[in-house]
Amino acid sequence: MTHDSTDWLCINTIRTLAMDAVEQAHSGHPGAPMALAPVAYQLWQQELRYDPTQPIWPNRDRFVLSNGHASMLLYALLHLAGSRRVTSEYTVEDQVAIGLEDIKKFRQLDSSTPGHPEYRWTSGVETTTGPLGQGVANSVGMAIAGRWLAGHFNRPGFELFDYDVWAICGDGDLMEGVASEAASLAGHLKLPNLCWVYDSNRISIDGSTDLAFTEDVGKRFEAYGWRVLHVADANDLDALSQAFRTFKQDRGLPTLIIVTTQIGYGAPKKQGSASAHGEPLGAEEIKGAKRKYGWPEDGQFLVPEGVRERFAQRVGERGRKLRTEWEARFAEYQKKHPELAEHLTRMQKRELPEGWDKELPVFPADAKGVATRESSGKVLNALAKNYPWLVGGSADLNPSTKTFLTFSGAMKPGDQTGRNIHFGVREHAMGSIINGLALSKVRPYSATFLIFSEYERPPIRLSAIMELPAIHIFTHDSIGLGEDGPTHQPVEQLPSLRSIPGLIVLRPGDANEVTEAWKVIAPLRHQPVVLVLTRQAVPTLDRTKYAPASGVAKGAYVLSDSKGTPDVILIGTGSEVSLCLQAQEQLEGQGVKARVVSMPSWELFEQQDEAYREQVLPSGVHARVAVEKASTFGWERFVGLRGAVVGMRSFGASAPLKALQQKFGFTVENVVKVAREVIEQAKK
Repeated sequence: MTHDSTDWLCINTIRTLAMDAVEQAHSGHPGAPMALAPVAYQLWQQELRYDPTQPIWPNRDRFVLSNGHASMLLYALLHLAGSRRVTSEYTVEDQVAIGLEDIKKFRQLDSSTPGHPEYRWTSGVETTTGPLGQGVANSVGMAIAGRWLAGHFNRPGFELFDYDVWAICGDGDLMEGVASEAASLAGHLKLPNLCWVYDSNRISIDGSTDLAFTEDVGKRFEAYGWRVLHVADANDLDALSQAFRTFKQDRGLPTLIIVTTQIGYGAPKKQGSASAHGEPLGAEEIKGAKRKYGWPEDGQFLVPEGVRERFAQRVGERGRKLRTEWEARFAEYQKKHPELAEHLTRMQKRELPEGWDKELPVFPADAKGVATRESSGKVLNALAKNYPWLVGGSADLNPSTKTFLTFSGAMKPGDQTGRNIHFGVREHAMGSIINGLALSKVRPYSATFLIFSEYERPPIRLSAIMELPAIHIFTHDSIGLGEDGPTHQPVEQLPSLRSIPGLIVLRPGDANEVTEAWKVIAPLRHQPVVLVLTRQAVPTLDRTKYAPASGVAKGAYVLSDSKGTPDVILIGTGSEVSLCLQAQEQLEGQGVKARVVSMPSWELFEQQDEAYREQVLPSGVHARVAVEKASTFGWERFVGLRGAVVGMRSFGASAPLKALQQKFGFTVENVVKVAREVIEQAKK
């Protein structure tokens, strides 16, 4: 590919914008953008299929900056390309996402240029890449989605999906375990549309990476089943072009391109040093770097004539041509494959298909009951049959989590057309990968035991930050799993998950509450959800005797009421709901009026208006008891200072379930005892 002086003018514009923005903010990471500017520029100009005027075109290439501290690299690219702003309702506005004034407000309050790229905050940012390793793991989900979309929607003469996923990553990304998990799965699946570009500058915050990171990364990735390419100098545009073309032309495996870079390239004293990583360069270093680039020393936030035009001529024109051709092809596709076209349109807006809930099961009353993981498996399979883009899997626990879609095949090496994903024992990457799937508008779910939510917590938090409708299914939800003991018995996980802003936690109490929980989950467009399920059987309640399970939609509801104002309110979740009902029956036999409230979701309940919340938990009734096989932390907001919680105040123990229930007080007798105590306390 022929290069000219305008190419270097563009590259140095990226570098100087990054230096100036960090310096003005007195905060940031200038070194990586200075080093990576040629790499990112060459990729965008030569290969990236992206239309800045329509930045959410479905078949665009995805560009992920996984080393998100280098955010000014991405902001400069989006600014120079003139990428447009997109609203939360997926409409494109005739306004740039990042203007020059936005770059001048780098890292400032309410700016569109935060310290790390944030999905939703800044149009053109494909994912939030704060914690290292998350971006590359997300990219694996995006690549899986691309392959699945192709298998599901492409038809002869209509290749709607053939996009590639490009991720730039650094030493820190590849030190993180989540990147290793994700890379291992990508290699196993032989994802041909995935390319990671590794910024190998061998510098971290502490200093040289030789302090802690001396492995041969290339050999590691070859062992994962990746193709590994090398570029010896980040400023060698021809070598970069050759590497990108090799990835595009020689398909069959995911590709890692190792590019040797010099952090802070051009800075006279700080080039190649840790001091160029995470702090402003200082005025004199900036002047020296600008002299190296042939730049006006005092020119700040300078975009020379011809730079924006070059971006428009290359990435802009190529993207617009590919996008308009795609739209014309899709118009014909709508005529020949109207149902599939409608599905794709709904997917892009995160809308449900017609008739998605028509076969959801209703479970008959059964005193013996069924584990909620079992009923959830039945509901999930019924739902998925009428929800064609619901895709997911478990971390090697399908027999236990009951999350395998029995009517569909599984994804396998070279073929990602199935709807079941075998993630292997890779909980952290699993969560990150389903975020990548959600970012690609596939509706994903993952599944493992609740105790292993600890491994999945970082991507759960990020799904909440990004407002992604990811579904995180957790079974074996309490000490109820018995003999596996404290290491496997979740205690503090429920309150911990409930503390994440924007996350909905649902712990249904019987099979029909499970069905209603899925009715809540399916329509969500901008909220992730955690569905918490039992290993052990719980009674399926007789809904002719108790309130309808549809109350789940409001987070809490009066399941069984007393005659007249209750003396005490018993609040239960999950498997403890039936325990509350048994305690209510015994209390009534003792002349105590007890109300039972099922509260599967704190978050949904708190979204209800004050009148409804007062109706369920009247403020005049101070005697309240919450019953949950989890840490008592947080229940004060519902039971008040005079109430009590029957819960866990220690870790569990290894024993059969009945012995554990007796030891930790989850018995009818203890709940009744505590209820009578709070009634007496409320009288004082």
